[in-house]
Amino acid sequence: MAIKALVWGENVHEHVNKIVGDNYPKGMHERIAEQLREDKNIVATTATLQEPEHGLTEAKLKDTDVLLWWGHRAHGDVQDAMVERVAQRVWEGMGLIVLHSGHFSKIFKRLMGSPCALNWREAGERERLWVVNPGHPIAKGLGQYFELEMEEMYGEPFTVPEPLETVFISWFQGGEVFRSGLTYRRGNGNIFYFRPGHETYPTYHDANVGKVLRNAVNWAYNPNAEVININSAPNRPIDKVLEPITERGPHLHKPGEEGFR
Repeated sequence: MAIKALVWGENVHEHVNKIVGDNYPKGMHERIAEQLREDKNIVATTATLQEPEHGLTEAKLKDTDVLLWWGHRAHGDVQDAMVERVAQRVWEGMGLIVLHSGHFSKIFKRLMGSPCALNWREAGERERLWVVNPGHPIAKGLGQYFELEMEEMYGEPFTVPEPLETVFISWFQGGEVFRSGLTYRRGNGNIFYFRPGHETYPTYHDANVGKVLRNAVNWAYNPNAEVININSAPNRPIDKVLEPITERGPHLHKPGEEGFR
């Protein structure tokens, strides 16, 4: 069964900056989707900030296996209700891949529970991404490292929670290093943060970047995820227990009554 990937793009810089528009005439979101479509097992569609509900309707998200998120200039324009909707789907089992400046997006901060801050410099530096976890599925088909001739520098400290796994570490010409490929799990959802992708550079035309994105979608997909109400905290009645027990002692709630969990 094909993996349904939804590429969400802010779709702002492409219309206000000629360099970005020339790099991505169809939009960054569509270029990312094109990279994903090179894998015949991935069906990639797109959504943008400007659409009703930012293109993140309940029906669309329910039909999405993996969501990719690129944002930068308009983080604050994303409605909080949509952020909570996406978070709910991640908890239920939808994969999430956060790209580049998406580290400061509402959804990434929501799921990380931390500032997600870093150092940065826009100087067209060479970035060398070292594959520090070569056996990881996201690194499949890559060598010891790959390079991007021009990228924005991100530097440590990166104020995110300790990841489950670090797949890539980047080195930049100015000397900084950065944990540029990190995995997390929230509820039933797999999350991958991937650093490269500054809009004024042709990063999403790079073959190795495309390979990482396709690998990441395949990794983030959870075929065993079940759509359940994970916010529910039901009071299990005594008559439903597996082994018979006798109710005793004081309690706040009657058996089966919903409480304050």
